[in-house]
Amino acid sequence: MEISKPDINADILHEELFRKYLRVLKLARTPTREEFTKIATVAAAGVLVVGLVGFVIYEFFIALPH
Repeated sequence: MEISKPDINADILHEELFRKYLRVLKLARTPTREEFTKIATVAAAGVLVVGLVGFVIYEFFIALPH
């Protein structure tokens, strides 16, 4: 038994996808310095929290007896 591919025109799908990407790019803008600072601060805090959690787990397993 052979499975047939759906009858969808790939060009139409690519064109629709391109239009969606173009719409996003038209709406996008460069963040202000204040917005960038807030985003960078939150991202740095997230990295520090994840690193701290990893370090605590590492120390916990190091402290366990073999």
